[in-house]
Amino acid sequence: MNSQTSDAHQAVRAAAQWLALLESGGANEQDRVNLQRWLDTCATHQHAWQKAQALRQRFADLPSGLALSSLDRPDPGRRVVLKRALGAVALVPTAWLISRQLPLDAWRADLHTATGERKKVQLTDGSSLQLNTASAVDVDMQNRRVKLIEGELSLKVTSTTPLTIQTKFGNVIVSQSEVCVRQHAQGCRVSVFNGSVQLQPLQGPVLAVRGGQQVSLQAVGAGAITPFDALAPGWREGVLMAKNQPLGDFLRELGTYRAGVLRWEPELETLHVTGSFLLDDTDRVLALLAASLPLEVHSRTRYWVTLLPRKNSV
Repeated sequence: MNSQTSDAHQAVRAAAQWLALLESGGANEQDRVNLQRWLDTCATHQHAWQKAQALRQRFADLPSGLALSSLDRPDPGRRVVLKRALGAVALVPTAWLISRQLPLDAWRADLHTATGERKKVQLTDGSSLQLNTASAVDVDMQNRRVKLIEGELSLKVTSTTPLTIQTKFGNVIVSQSEVCVRQHAQGCRVSVFNGSVQLQPLQGPVLAVRGGQQVSLQAVGAGAITPFDALAPGWREGVLMAKNQPLGDFLRELGTYRAGVLRWEPELETLHVTGSFLLDDTDRVLALLAASLPLEVHSRTRYWVTLLPRKNSV
């Protein structure tokens, strides 16, 4: 195991332990300060923390019972019992984080970005490749293939020689075209800015998608071709754009650019937001939302933020 892989393993395990401690109810203010210091150390820690939280949603019923059972004990051995409980709890998210569902390939990839980071590179044939937040790709120019491991990429190919984007749900053949591919657990969205690309789904016929169109690829094949969302590629310029968008959808997208917890009350879901917001400062985005919508931003730390409906002043 090389040093990069070892560091990633350690970050994953540490993130799982931090999450278990916070959810146990046994974390004090100093624990939160120490967590923030750990997150500030490097992007790998932030990436592991983001992944641990996302995965934690799948195990919402598991941790508290193990951890809280030790918190009611006032004896001096309480911390020892708590430590053992947290160790047991941490096994579940850690095991999943290092499994195929959240592969460490993301850290070992040729190119990758941390949460909130974006990256642009020029390939050896002159093609332009951009990675969105928390994304990873392997690049094999000898075989003219870019493998999207996770996240989102934008690729502009000026050459007539095709370049293949390999996803978990099929291939996208690109030549003299510009395309964006966003992959998640259930499928991936292929959006064509200009030119025309060829899709090769895992199942079903090959089809062409032209500029201004997009299509969803899933394990069962390709969905219907629909018009391209002109606001979606704003991330390439570091901008998140919304036009009368439900606030819940906007916050879920914004959350992918933030390390830490971002929560909001359900009643805020149906508010609507319009505007262009710079992704380099998501704290400022939240402040702008609070200035224009009836909500308040409550921050325990930089990495633990909750949005609440604004209280009416008396």
